[in-house]
Parts: sequence; C-alpha cells; structure tokens
Amino acid sequence: MGTTTRREFLSATSLSTMGIVVAATGINALSPETAEASPSDKSKSEPPQTELEDFVYDIVHSKNGWTGDGGSAQEATVEEFPVSQSIAGVLMRLNPGGFRELHWHSIAAEWAFILEGKVRTTVITPDGTTSTDDFEVGDIWYFPKGYGHSLQCVGNVPCTFLLGFDNGHFSEFGTFSVTDWMSHTSPEILARNSGLPASVFASLPKKELYIGKGKIATEQDPRNLNPKIPNSYSSHKFRMETDGVKQEFKGGYIKVVSSKEFPIQTSLTALRMNIEPGAMRELHWHPNADEWQFVMSGQGRLSIFGSHSRVKTMDYSKGMVSFVKQGYGHYIENTGKETLKLLVLFNSPAYEELTLNEWLNANPAQLVADHFGFNLDQAKSLTKHEIGIF
Repeated sequence: MGTTTRREFLSATSLSTMGIVVAATGINALSPETAEASPSDKSKSEPPQTELEDFVYDIVHSKNGWTGDGGSAQEATVEEFPVSQSIAGVLMRLNPGGFRELHWHSIAAEWAFILEGKVRTTVITPDGTTSTDDFEVGDIWYFPKGYGHSLQCVGNVPCTFLLGFDNGHFSEFGTFSVTDWMSHTSPEILARNSGLPASVFASLPKKELYIGKGKIATEQDPRNLNPKIPNSYSSHKFRMETDGVKQEFKGGYIKVVSSKEFPIQTSLTALRMNIEPGAMRELHWHPNADEWQFVMSGQGRLSIFGSHSRVKTMDYSKGMVSFVKQGYGHYIENTGKETLKLLVLFNSPAYEELTLNEWLNANPAQLVADHFGFNLDQAKSLTKHEIGIF
C-alpha cells in the first residue's frame, strides 16, 4: 500500500473506522482497570496506586506451557500476566503433521501472525459457509469469537505463530474443543447425532486432545467431507507484511492493519514496528485502547507513565510480551545492536495515538514556554524535532 504521511496514516486507520469503535471496544475499553474516574467520582474512588505493577512477561518460559508430539504452546493470560486484563497471547509451534484440534472460543476473538513455516486453517461461520486458507510468514488471520476452526502445520518443516485474543481470561474460561465434548458425550447420543454405530465411539479417549499429530499435510487444495458446503465470502486472511499501511521514519517504521484494511478484524488493530539500534519510539499514548506487545527479535526498554508521579522502566528481549494500559504515556528504546522488531495489538478496531511532540506543538509558544521555564526560541525549536521513531 506504499507509504503515507503521518496525518494521512492516522486518518486512514482511525477516522474512517470511527463509526464502529464504540460498538467494538465493549467492556474492554471501559473496564475498571483502564477507565479513569470522572471528576464527580473522585471522592468515591480508591486512593491512587503508589507504583506501577510489572508490565513485562517472558511468554517463552510460561509456567503454563504445554508440550506434546504434535507441538507446543506457551501462554500469557491474566493467570500468568495479571496486568493484561484485556488481551492474552499464546506462542504456538506445530511439528510436521501436527494440528490444533477443531475448537472455538466463547469469549474471545482469535488473531494470529505467522513467524515461521506454513499454517493451514479451516473455519466455519454462523451462516454455514466454510473456508480453508494457507498462511505464510508475515500473514495474519482473524476469527470472530464463537467461530469453529482448526490449525494445521503444512509441509515437512515446523511452523511457529503468535496468537492474540481480545480477552485476557480466554484460556481459563472459554475454549471449547471437539474431542473434549465428544469424549464426554455418551456413545448412544453420538450415534444418534452422526448416524454411525455406537461402537465407533465406545473407545474414545476421555480427555481433550488439544494438539494432535496426524499425517503430514501436503495436499494443495483439500476438499471438505461435504464438498457442497459453500465457501465463505468473508476473508479471514491478510498479508500484513506486504499490505499493511506503512509509515517510515528516520529510525524505523510502523505498519498498521486496522478494520479498514481487514474488515473482519472488528475488535483488534495489529501493528508491526521496527526500531533501529540507538533509536527510540517517541513519547506518546493511545486514547482508545490498551497495547499488548510481543518482541520478535532484538532488545529494548519500555518506560510507562501512569499519572500521580508513577513511572516505571523495564527491559525486554526476544520472546517477551508487555502491556500498556489505555491512556498511559510510554516510549520504547532499542538498547541492543540489532533491529528491535515488535508485534503489537490494540483492543480497538481503529488506531489512535497522541504524541507529546505534537501536543506541545499544538499550543501557543508562550504557553509552552511558561509551563517549563523555556524562552520563546527554545519553545519554537520544538517544531524542528523528529517525530515517530528517531
């Protein structure tokens, strides 16, 4: 989609989606953890926190990791990462022949980014249509909550992908697997439901499969059991690395996929960010969404300002995740010798940001000078500074 100016970039990713923001953000945008009390509520609110909680977590070494013959998964839900109430993540690896069984999520939509290898998905939508799609490195998918789907490694090499969910509690309360359901339903009922003999179901394992190992998928265009089921008209696939809205800066770039570019992605916005060695992402905040980051490579430092003099800085590196609450000021530094590559999710279909530099420049020079004890020349020089990533 090429590059664009910062103002055009924000218009394309924010203003055009304004009509669906209120409906899509739901309780996440107004949760007690992220909503700030109005002036009339100040007397009733809790005393302000004296310090910020930890906001970085090592997902690769999650205590709730799972490993089997078909693959592995490490997750970061509120159980492991309490600050991240609105977004959860899973780092999943499937071996050749491995598959994440047919399942659905009752309280969360699923987003994914392919890090290595090739993944095939199948999904059924409430209108009865279906689709099977192959995803390669840099591609993303999005399945609305409740849509039945499965994930499968394609070919002879393993695949790795990051899953994101628009609810930090999804894993504990909302994943429904087909083997778990069928193994806890009587063979007689399954026979009546399927038309197969009850004996077929008599020896089903009495536990959830989760990630299984099957035959290596090599077929180019596999057909469904019932080939008459029509294909879905909704695209669940987007080529983020090639088609995202890109803005380049002196010290790196950002690339955004909102609901404008990927209409089915109604509860999240995805962002890819590169910060070059020695560069920083300027001081800014997001007025409409929490921010969840995954470090693809490199080393960085994230600093957050949470009001009432609360500032905290934490280092992170490859395989770690971080979380910034809605409206909290923050900046990112590349502290290593290689490009800091980040995957970022926001729990809103529209991308919005406000930066400290733009805010100051949007005020009269004398007013800015009076705030900080600058002289007028110093205040006016702020207009010449780099923005974005520098």
